Amino acid sequence: MAMLQFFIAVDVTVVNVALPSIGADFGVDGHALTWVVVGYTITGGGLLMLGGRLGDVLGRRRILLLGTALFGTASLLAGLAPSFILLVVARLLQGVGEALALPAAMAVIVLMFPEGPRRSRALSVWAAVASCGLVLGFVVSGIVTELFGWRWIFLVSVPFVLVVLAAAVFLVPGERPAESTSSDLPGSLLLIAAPLLFTLGVVEAGKADSTLPWLPPVALAGAAVAGALFIRVERRSRNPLVPLRFFRGRPRVLANLATALLSAALSASFLLFTYYLQDRLGAGPLRAGLTMLPLAVSLIVASALVPGLLGQWGARVCVLAGICSTVLAMAAIALVSHFEATGLALIPAMVFIAAGMVLGTVGLQYVAVTGVTENDAGIASGIQRAADQLGGSTGITICIGVGFAPALDGTDPFLTGSLLAIVGLAAAGLVAWRISLPVAVTGQPLG
Repeated sequence: MAMLQFFIAVDVTVVNVALPSIGADFGVDGHALTWVVVGYTITGGGLLMLGGRLGDVLGRRRILLLGTALFGTASLLAGLAPSFILLVVARLLQGVGEALALPAAMAVIVLMFPEGPRRSRALSVWAAVASCGLVLGFVVSGIVTELFGWRWIFLVSVPFVLVVLAAAVFLVPGERPAESTSSDLPGSLLLIAAPLLFTLGVVEAGKADSTLPWLPPVALAGAAVAGALFIRVERRSRNPLVPLRFFRGRPRVLANLATALLSAALSASFLLFTYYLQDRLGAGPLRAGLTMLPLAVSLIVASALVPGLLGQWGARVCVLAGICSTVLAMAAIALVSHFEATGLALIPAMVFIAAGMVLGTVGLQYVAVTGVTENDAGIASGIQRAADQLGGSTGITICIGVGFAPALDGTDPFLTGSLLAIVGLAAAGLVAWRISLPVAVTGQPLG
């Protein structure tokens, strides 16, 4: 499960450093290349809850195998894509494979480890692997792109996916499918349409000389309509993606909202790092990737400490500490940009991001799956992962799309992006402050 999580997380960020090479090969500009990054995370995040529901209904191992196989096939297609359109299609299919595989994998972990220290340790490993995968995606991308070409950033995961498939057949216990129920496909499509239209509207609005001035307001209005329709569909559906009973668990709702807000800042920070190294300092793919290594090392160290801190401090304190650490990181990025410092000056920000990611993510994941049963483990996991990915996509759209918009030429994009992220983190802190769990649920004072 950790190997699968690692390569899926790598694919979220692995294209960032390689985007200039991809654009040069296909003759595509930077505006179109944005969709290679955001399209994957939005498609995956939008379908995650449907993937969690299918795992609960059809069997977690069955959906795990299907999603993993689809992810591997799409990775192969991306590496061999003869055109940019096929590359984008492959990235969308990777998102679908992730949406099926990840909730099933997380549900397997949740059900195999009982609540308490064992589950917190297992989720810490799971979160650490995901965090390291996200960061190492930059490092791997820089090394592989410079030495072998950008196609290998996708092809390298294929043999490991085959290992995951073989291991899952023998190690993951099977279960009988639940009673067949209809899936909320309209809700899933609307959940994808809303963020895609929002991204389109924000990106197009940032153009200084747009030839389609009507497109941004129409896209943003479409995003609002899709969001409203999603809520209406969920209320009327016999089997909604987000069951109404989910909203009765106030800690879970707050944990997922805080996850989306925290992930927005964390995802934006990754691109701020790579943009500063490549665009501002002129570093090549290899140098930019290697400069990110301190972040990966910090994540490993922080992940080893979090299980103990979660038991000592409780989930809410860990989450608040993680949010505060991320605020310090965004402030450090803004200062480095203001003084035009070297890449080494970003190391403190990387350490703060690592602490913020691990403390905040693990604490919020623990709250989000506390009290789940075999019947709803998949949907709870899917909602948590969807909040993470859709929040990250929204953060990139707002912090990077607005901060680096040509229409704001003359302002410091790193300062603008950092300030927008800090505003979101302040909201995340207010939400996390209200999280509390009764001792009877956790067996220890987590709140």
